[in-house]
Amino acid sequence: MDFTYSLAGIFVGFLVGLTGVGGGSLMAPLLILLFGINPAVAIGTDLWFAAITKTVGGAIHHRLGLADWQIVKRLALGSIPAAVITVLWLSFFHDGQLHSDLLMTLLGAALLLTAILILAKQRITAPLKKLHRKLTPAIERRQLLATMGGGAAVGVLVTLTSVGAGALVAVMLAMIYPLRLNAKTIVGTDIIHAVPLTLVAALGHSWLGNADMWLLASLLVGSIPGIVVGSLAAGKMNDTLVRYALAAMLAVSAVKMIWS
Repeated sequence: MDFTYSLAGIFVGFLVGLTGVGGGSLMAPLLILLFGINPAVAIGTDLWFAAITKTVGGAIHHRLGLADWQIVKRLALGSIPAAVITVLWLSFFHDGQLHSDLLMTLLGAALLLTAILILAKQRITAPLKKLHRKLTPAIERRQLLATMGGGAAVGVLVTLTSVGAGALVAVMLAMIYPLRLNAKTIVGTDIIHAVPLTLVAALGHSWLGNADMWLLASLLVGSIPGIVVGSLAAGKMNDTLVRYALAAMLAVSAVKMIWS
């Protein structure tokens, strides 16, 4: 066990507790850019990290009743099969992992999209609420299809990059269900859906040989106290400032990934 990685776990855990954004947007770039971990191994290990930490968070949100289980099922109907198909595709056609350059580009693009959505979320949801009030009787079927289709896209993205199960799903839910879900329910639904998705993707990457369990243990040792401290500090910091700082950090990481 390397406690240098535990320090990275503390940092990522603190930011997750502070912002609610999933570790997938933060951990994989840190492992690749700072520690030089092979991108495929970083992504596979990060998926295990996300599955374990979000299981804890999901249990809490379930206990508090902060999840819409019907929407969780709709998301999973799209995301879980997509994750399985993506793992099989990697196994049969790419020897278990994509070329490092392609992985870096995909991960950078996913990070950049996440950064944009973090900044745009509030501006997007307000006009959508007005639109949904006018269209509510006619959009139930479209919501079902959009949720399953969005879940499938996220399943592919998460399996390939480990990014997307957090911020991207949260924004997608806010866009599809602006009247049905409030902020707390979006977070709970997002986290609970991420548990089976990241677990399936993590198991797939382990099967492909893209996971380092000692690295995972080192990260978890630091992340648990980091999440606690970050959660305690969340109510004492300016939300807008934190959001802009996080988006800037993700954007910088994205540029480094794409141009490396």
